[in-house]
Amino acid sequence: MSTPTTKEPPWELIEKVIGLERRKGFRDQAVIGGLEAFLELHWPEGAALVRGYASMGTEEREKALAQLQEALDARKREKFRSLAVPIEEAAGVGSKVAKLLRKLGIETVEDLLTTFPRRLEDRSQRKAIIEVQDGEAVTVQGVVRTKSRIKVRPRLELIKVAVDDGTGVLFAIWFNQPWIWDEIEQGKEYSFFGKVQIRFGERQIENPIWELAGKDFHTGRWVPIYPSTEGLSQGTLRAIIKRNLARFGPLIEDLLPEGVRKRQKLLPRRKAIAGIHFPEGPEAFEAARRTLAFEELFLLQLGLALRKKRWHDEGGKALRPDPEMVRRFIEGLPFSLTESQRRALRDIERDLRAPYPMMRLLQGDVGSGKTVVAAGACVMTISAGSQAAVMAPTEILAEQHFLVFRQLLRGLPIRVERLLGSVRGKERERILEGLSSGEVDLLIGTHALFQEGVEFKDLGLAVIDEQHRFGVVQREALKKKGKGTNILVMSATPIPRTVALTLYGEFSVSILTEMPIPKKNVRTVWVSESRREEVYGEVERLLRAGEKGYVIFPLVEESEEMDLRAATVAYEELSKRFPWAGVGLMHGRLPPEEKRRVMEEFRQGKIRLLISTTVVEVGVDVPDATFLVIEHADRFGLSQLHQLRGRIGRQGQSAVCYAIADPSTEEARRRLSAFRDIEDGFRIAEEDLRIRGPGDLLGTAQHGFVSRLKVADLIRDLSLLESAREEAFRLAREGVPGYLVAEVERRFGEALDRLGV
Repeated sequence: MSTPTTKEPPWELIEKVIGLERRKGFRDQAVIGGLEAFLELHWPEGAALVRGYASMGTEEREKALAQLQEALDARKREKFRSLAVPIEEAAGVGSKVAKLLRKLGIETVEDLLTTFPRRLEDRSQRKAIIEVQDGEAVTVQGVVRTKSRIKVRPRLELIKVAVDDGTGVLFAIWFNQPWIWDEIEQGKEYSFFGKVQIRFGERQIENPIWELAGKDFHTGRWVPIYPSTEGLSQGTLRAIIKRNLARFGPLIEDLLPEGVRKRQKLLPRRKAIAGIHFPEGPEAFEAARRTLAFEELFLLQLGLALRKKRWHDEGGKALRPDPEMVRRFIEGLPFSLTESQRRALRDIERDLRAPYPMMRLLQGDVGSGKTVVAAGACVMTISAGSQAAVMAPTEILAEQHFLVFRQLLRGLPIRVERLLGSVRGKERERILEGLSSGEVDLLIGTHALFQEGVEFKDLGLAVIDEQHRFGVVQREALKKKGKGTNILVMSATPIPRTVALTLYGEFSVSILTEMPIPKKNVRTVWVSESRREEVYGEVERLLRAGEKGYVIFPLVEESEEMDLRAATVAYEELSKRFPWAGVGLMHGRLPPEEKRRVMEEFRQGKIRLLISTTVVEVGVDVPDATFLVIEHADRFGLSQLHQLRGRIGRQGQSAVCYAIADPSTEEARRRLSAFRDIEDGFRIAEEDLRIRGPGDLLGTAQHGFVSRLKVADLIRDLSLLESAREEAFRLAREGVPGYLVAEVERRFGEALDRLGV
């Protein structure tokens, strides 16, 4: 037997051999000479765990290999923990600096080494002083010939040094930094970086970055720029990272499996971390950033893949939809399905027939026909002998779904009921009794569907509107209502692909790309508040021509904090102005019966001008509405504005949307410009992501999740995210090493549990 090596065991190779041995059915054929001999050579401690492997039976070998894998995972975890020492123990960090580092969220050495720069600054351009131009950011190098202290006024002192490089003289100037006087010595050569200004006939740089010539650490190269906090300079942070990278760098282990890293042409982790902190240039920086971003996205997607696998492993009932009933449903529609609607229905039927629960996200722009697809999914489920439920975020939308579904399913042997918070007494008892006996096939409502006392006989499908963010809480409620319930989430707002793969990473996605009605002809006009009277003059013209439409406000009542016209005040004003048109008021505080009455009168035309808050934002369908006025439009999000605009022109008729606003911020101006100029919902969503950034777009519940991505960018890294997803889901199918499961939970566990709640 060979003498054991004192080198670090080749963990990647050992892991590959363990995986190969599993795939070969525990036949001791993964390596020539057998597993035990291989381990004796490379990892004697591991060999002891599989002693006598060649003579074991299959079941014994499987257990021995599981023990071996567990020990390997423990060694890996031990390696990662060694970087988790408190930041006070890092080189060059005392208690004062540690306190400043903690303000940046740096608690450990690992946090320090993975605090990555936001960008690179080009300080590599060295120029002779005679060549520098006014306004140019450059590095110059020369000897300090003179230095002087000048008292400009009682609280303002400047230090001025003359730098000579043989071609000319440049003056470096610092304001109120007295320590500079002792640190810069006359007669020594230094490098200075900053923006050149030509003043009073002199070349000057104010508050330059400087260091002794030849160091090329803070100047003379591409320099990384980090998040900062008051009292901690970029130079200090950079120096601390350099010292600790030298000390702790050897402990940095690869997280990505070797096969993944090679397929994706990524750097080893240690090299990537060193390369992002001290790159040779932009290309080297991007190669390091790409590796580390992939690693983050891979771990995130692996977490999603593992959750999806657990969901699948819980099992479900394979449904067998009745082709005849599905055919009758489709042929009974008053229109032809688009190809993408047919494709989505095929996807859903395939999912329903599988022996595990469906998790599918149905996306589409306003008016693309998501409701019809959801109705088809319900028909498939009910025809297979199970029940279906549709959960909407508001009572108004639930009421509308009830009317629409009842119309779409007319002529089919399907009993449809609605259950809202306002449904009480004998009617509620009647519905619940029919539900538990199986007589109610389809139940439509709000979150009241999943309250205690609501018992399904056999819930096969839950359709959930995206606005009511579906997550752990709703999933747990669903488990109590039916085993292995299939889930179809309808997104009311088109979602950028990077966000969809993140927020809905566990879900398969169907996208409706065509419109079942003719292309909308909606004109969007953004006007200032000074032109409000012109807008309402146009509203009067449209009302007199027999048109109907909405006026939308962000608030219900006047607020002292926000100088906005409230819906209730506007209702009073406009009722007096247009009494002949029929003016109605809609907001979330109205009793349910009043909401139903107002919406029905608006549909019938008794009310032709509806004053409302954003309660009508999603899904409200009054096909003949042709105009929309959005007051204080700068107070709304871009996707929200697009959803509101989707309430008009729903039959393809000409329509007009007026956005009244005087935005006070550049972000609000960009938002309104995009709203005016872009009609496509997916383009709107992408622009919203660019303007607001992923943290704001995902909302506070997911913001902590986004902050865990230290390098990856959900705006620019779509292709990287897709590759990471493919690799992660492949590994989840093949089997995930324990150390990676632990790392996923450590980094993203809490955020993934909160995702979508």
